Amino acid sequence: MNVNAQLEQTFELLNLERQADLEQYRQKVLLRSLTDRTKEGTTWYPVTLKRDYIGTGERPVIEVERTNHLDQPHSFQSGKLVSVFSNASGKSEKEHVNGVINYVRDNTMVVTLNADESPDWIEDGMLGVDVMFDEMTYREMEFALREVMKAEENRVAYLKHLLLGTDKAGVNEKKFSIDGLNILNDSQLEALNKMLRAEDVAFIHGPPGTGKTTTLVQVIRFTIKEEKQVLVCAPSNAAIDLLVDKLSEQGLNVLRIGHPARVTEQSLSKTLDARIAAHPNYQELRALRKKMEQVRASALKYKRNYGFEQKQERRLLMQEAKALKADADMLEFYIVNDLLQNSEAICCTLVGSSHPTLRGRKFKTAFIDEAAQALEPACWIPILRSERVIFAGDHQQLPPTIKSNEAAQKGLSKTLFEKGIARQPHCVSMLTVQYRMNEFIMRFSSDVFYEGKLIAHESVRHGLLRPHQPPVEFIDTAGCGYNEKQDPETLSRSNEEEAQLLIAQLEKLVEDIGSNDWVEEQISVAIITPYRAQVDYLTKLAEASPTLEPLSHLIAINTVDAFQGQERDVIAISFVRSNDKGEVGFLGDIRRTNVAMTRARKKLIMIGDSATLGSHPFYVRLLDFVQQNDFYKSAFEIIS
Repeated sequence: MNVNAQLEQTFELLNLERQADLEQYRQKVLLRSLTDRTKEGTTWYPVTLKRDYIGTGERPVIEVERTNHLDQPHSFQSGKLVSVFSNASGKSEKEHVNGVINYVRDNTMVVTLNADESPDWIEDGMLGVDVMFDEMTYREMEFALREVMKAEENRVAYLKHLLLGTDKAGVNEKKFSIDGLNILNDSQLEALNKMLRAEDVAFIHGPPGTGKTTTLVQVIRFTIKEEKQVLVCAPSNAAIDLLVDKLSEQGLNVLRIGHPARVTEQSLSKTLDARIAAHPNYQELRALRKKMEQVRASALKYKRNYGFEQKQERRLLMQEAKALKADADMLEFYIVNDLLQNSEAICCTLVGSSHPTLRGRKFKTAFIDEAAQALEPACWIPILRSERVIFAGDHQQLPPTIKSNEAAQKGLSKTLFEKGIARQPHCVSMLTVQYRMNEFIMRFSSDVFYEGKLIAHESVRHGLLRPHQPPVEFIDTAGCGYNEKQDPETLSRSNEEEAQLLIAQLEKLVEDIGSNDWVEEQISVAIITPYRAQVDYLTKLAEASPTLEPLSHLIAINTVDAFQGQERDVIAISFVRSNDKGEVGFLGDIRRTNVAMTRARKKLIMIGDSATLGSHPFYVRLLDFVQQNDFYKSAFEIIS
């Protein structure tokens, strides 16, 4: 398939994804009654207004609290688009204003409104908050794909043929002075050198714990020395905020483009809004805006029934307000331009790189972190602004989240990172020294996913909770009759007996080490499982455990996706699946299991049914590995 045909196909798959996403939104929100939406967690209603105030960048912010369904799981999370509404007017069309969630904690939500000021009706009561569909993201991705398809005989056209076609990327022989960089190991230094010499594209392949972010930050730092300014992107706000923090620590002048509500507290001071407020000319801008508002308010005090003189007065005041607004806009344009010109790293999400302030700006190099989790159409947005692109990620960990199974199966789940690595192997650097795991925890993953190339650094190689504690345990529930169950409403799965066994094993581990030592050493634990229903059941069991409940601040329980990029001293995995048909479901995406297993530093506990798991070749290899290394136990040894 030629390059443009591939792009056409991606465009069609993106449309399938958009339709699936919209249909899910319709089913969950638009087609449900207010009562149903509230029960299902896609709406909070009613909520009480705790306070409203002006936040970062002079934007109105409201803090609300829900008053019923207090324990109901919900769909709200920081960064999501929402609609705040009021039913108090008695009109058939409810009053509403859109906004972005700053954060949600327990039953409190803080929302930055997309308005100049809080609406009058916000004080009227009967308030609610709806989740909204994010149409803008799809529009930006579609626009980028069209631009890439149209590109001919320019830099974008060249890059699309490198990433999707058969052209070979260039590498220059220039030598870079990178002496004295003691924080990088040999494989990281080699990656740094290769990235700096890449003329067109390059890839940092960073398996778990190998210091991908550390390496990428140094590549960015050295590139800024050469080019003065770079564009740095990632698919999620969390990923880009981490880079903002790391780059700032290097003393770089970082500008974070994006809605303040989507930014972590540590990165807030780097946002465009906060930097505008800190600019030497900001007080002048504020004074102009204040004067404009006063003049406008004076003009608007004239109501409909006024005479000729009042009409003239109103016209002159409106003209003055318009002139003041033009002056304020011009001054703001100067401030923004000044900030952009003097920033060394401009950081944003992939879709955020379409921000109006960046329109027309070009960069010599764009960096895309977590590229193996990024949809291809989103990656083209920053590539349109750049001459060269450097990707970083690991395609053996979690793929992008895709709502349409059809789109995923037809190729939307294959990222530009994967495609580029396959086409330009000479531009790829794989980091090989990992600083997270005991070598036995690492070994299986290294052999299956990374060609056996990973090396455990001396500082972690022999790391154990205690000398007598094995680093890996697989507890086999085959023959125990621990059958999975499916929730008829959510279709999620659970395995209660397996969960009980896992909690009992953790309790035994804590008792073996001693609760006091556990707390003193701050030993961290993550319980990971592919299914939400199992997460809920495990959470109940842990909360009811006299041994584990006092350690709740050290224990996290969640699905695999929530732990990508994180690590814990102890990881306990509940595989859940146990059935006569040998169906493994989610577990068939072995990259998810790779992520789960490689979060552990010193201890990995896995519990599953070998009779079911053994129907998949990957789990056959895993079972062989644990048996060969004496990490295997039958559950019968424990429960008998």
